[in-house]
Amino acid sequence: MSDVPAVSHFTGGTPTVRTRFAPSPTGQMHIGGFRTIVFSWLLAKHGNGQFLIRVEDTDRNRMVEGAVENLLEGLRWMGITPDEGPGVGGPVGPYFQSQRLDHYAYYAAQLLASGHGYRCFCTKERLDELRAEQQARHLPTTGYDRLCRALPQEIIDQNLREGKPFTVRLKVPLDGVTMVPDILRGDVDFQNKTLEDVILMKSDGYPTYHFANVIDDHEMGITHVLRGDDWLPSAPVHVLLYRAFGWQMPIFAHVPNVMGNDGKKLSKRHGAEPILFYRDNGYLPEAVINYLSLLGWSYDDKTDILSVDELIRSFSLDRVHTSGAIFDLERLRWMNGVYIRAMSLEQLAERVLPYMERPAAEGGLPDTIKRPINREMLMRVLRLDQERMKTLADAAQLTAFFFEDELAYPPEWLIGKGLNAAQARDGLQRAYATLADSPEWEHAAMEARMRALAEELGMKPGPLFMGVRVAVTGRKETPPLFETMEVLGRERSLARLRDALAKLEPLVSAAGA
Repeated sequence: MSDVPAVSHFTGGTPTVRTRFAPSPTGQMHIGGFRTIVFSWLLAKHGNGQFLIRVEDTDRNRMVEGAVENLLEGLRWMGITPDEGPGVGGPVGPYFQSQRLDHYAYYAAQLLASGHGYRCFCTKERLDELRAEQQARHLPTTGYDRLCRALPQEIIDQNLREGKPFTVRLKVPLDGVTMVPDILRGDVDFQNKTLEDVILMKSDGYPTYHFANVIDDHEMGITHVLRGDDWLPSAPVHVLLYRAFGWQMPIFAHVPNVMGNDGKKLSKRHGAEPILFYRDNGYLPEAVINYLSLLGWSYDDKTDILSVDELIRSFSLDRVHTSGAIFDLERLRWMNGVYIRAMSLEQLAERVLPYMERPAAEGGLPDTIKRPINREMLMRVLRLDQERMKTLADAAQLTAFFFEDELAYPPEWLIGKGLNAAQARDGLQRAYATLADSPEWEHAAMEARMRALAEELGMKPGPLFMGVRVAVTGRKETPPLFETMEVLGRERSLARLRDALAKLEPLVSAAGA
């Protein structure tokens, strides 16, 4: 149990900044976890340092297949490339804790030898009974009663000869204070009498989080540990371990958790979506990084839009807040729209095509529309809809009528406000004739002719134009009508007007019966 680990410590000198994110693969990583990733990555890149991924897979019973792959895929989508970690390698691997068990056994033996740790032979049944008894007595705190803390050596030796399983616990000081230095919150004091002799090594040879993360951070040369502030109550255990080994502590920053609109911590059980949800629903990774960086950090009191390069140049821990940040999906949608509007039509077409060409059941264009989509036509269409888009996935719904052969809509939509069926039909007939005679199919010229027609008919332009809008698009809300018709083209626009007139006839007949 005391063999020296085969892998050496970090030997790269004294790095300026070396951060890590250490997920547990017990489910898909949600947006709150990726906010901590963004902070850690930006801090490392700002300091010309390294950002590591380390997988804390020692909770074997709760592991979810594919969780690590989803995390790495999410990082690739966001453009965050770890300097070291799974799939990348590095000088202080392995980067899976399940492959580092010899390290933890080695340091557990050191703690036992130095008297900072002790073997606990208590069974799960005894611990369950102890907790039940404490709860029945309504004690303010429940926890281990330190039964094995002062076992005589002869009892320990006998238990070992008999092969009794044991855990290794930390021997926490019984009085005094353990101070946790936190760069965001200052020095936070914990009364040692409130701390439990936590388990460091389980009886199956696997470490707990408290033990493994300290050892790995030391061996991997981590200089800054960023994690959610719900881990702050565990920090004194980590401080005591650093002291027990005589190691220099990293800088701790317990960042505010991301909250839902109800003020509760965002979590997998609390409606938080995994990061790939945002990819699949048409969010831009640069917008997601921008938004996440502002959840608990700010550049100033007025700047919302920052490129990745600007974030790297500007990020520092002194601007991280200590109060919880609210995740607002509508705010993210707004920001995503800003990024979409800043794109060239060529860039936008390239980004939306995969979403549009998906099956209709997955949010793409109707399956009746032929694929692939004509890119030149798509760019003409996007010029009209780019301002209205909030996500890339919006494109299919907003633009489908440009590509459909037949439109489906209630004929009643063709009847503008204040008109009856016959008046709507007559207005559409005159509109058809006016547009068919238009010498050029250009939006400004068409609009001028149609406004003159409305004046001639003694109609307001709105009701007349609404009938034409529904006829050529099948919708009540579209981009500017005549620009839309210009993109649709003369032949398709006039054909749709003829179809609309046919749809109106039964309504006219029914009204006159």
